[in-house]
Amino acid sequence: MTTATHLFHSLPPIVSFPAANSSAGARSQTTSLHVVSATRRSRDDDYNATLKALNSKGRFPRKSLGQHYMLNSEINEQLVRAANVEEGQLVLEIGPGTGSLTNVLINSGATVLAIEKDPHMVALVKERFESTDRFKVLEEDFVKCHIRSHISPLLESRKALNESFLRAKVVSNLPFNISTDVIKLLLPMGDIFSEVVLLLQEETAVRLVKSSLRTSEYRPINIFVNFYSEPEYNFSVPRTNFFPQPNVDAAVVTFKLKQAPDYPSVASTKSFFSMVNSAFNGKRKMLRRSLQHICPSNEIERALGDAGLPTTSRPEELTLDDFVKLHNMIARV
Repeated sequence: MTTATHLFHSLPPIVSFPAANSSAGARSQTTSLHVVSATRRSRDDDYNATLKALNSKGRFPRKSLGQHYMLNSEINEQLVRAANVEEGQLVLEIGPGTGSLTNVLINSGATVLAIEKDPHMVALVKERFESTDRFKVLEEDFVKCHIRSHISPLLESRKALNESFLRAKVVSNLPFNISTDVIKLLLPMGDIFSEVVLLLQEETAVRLVKSSLRTSEYRPINIFVNFYSEPEYNFSVPRTNFFPQPNVDAAVVTFKLKQAPDYPSVASTKSFFSMVNSAFNGKRKMLRRSLQHICPSNEIERALGDAGLPTTSRPEELTLDDFVKLHNMIARV
């Protein structure tokens, strides 16, 4: 048996479980959304299979890279279903690890471009998928690579062949320690990606999708996420489904990316987000004080009034639309 064949046989079999329900409701509702865990026997089988795949390269998860490997193959199936991956679609996967999610994506008919920082994992998935022409892995640090230069030529070649999918999708079980950086990089790329479906730390997922006005969890990242996308909380994933087991649960979130014509109308996205970040730097301060480096307080008050907002407004009280109105009023000053 070749090494590649051995790796295919050593990885987890698909186990069927009831599909998890989706919800975008309040945090109190999320407790009922846990994915049904595998039986003890199938969990043990997946655990042993993952160890075998890692041992084939003499590797164990590296904490510095945030590596936690999925043990429950049904969750990978649900992740791909949440992304609605179709035959012939181009999918970007960040951090394929041992290739368990990659395998589900390829079996769904996708062509997968994977970005992996760990050279040992690159070698492993290259061997595992050497028999298919619908997989390519690049050994790069995603947060430092120029992903547009990798994706755009692939989309152009598909367009030349009159293929129907003009934008790619992102489907990934992300290392928790790079999730915010990845989201900031991907969400403004609505011209090349239609959806970004990520498995994130649950606390991060809830904060990104469900943070409410006038709460400590409401931050500039919420304005950013809603400016560039329509986020949806799909389902939660208990920590017991990972090796090594993290200290937190996870969750799957879908970001449906907007294209440039659908972005809120602002004079400059750079100045808009600079204003938002400045506003939250003095979160408990009134905006007429935290933004006075942009223009005098009396002009901030006038802009707030013209935007239909109280002159005593604080940043955690403003929606995305409110910030857009305020920015545009200030830009006219």
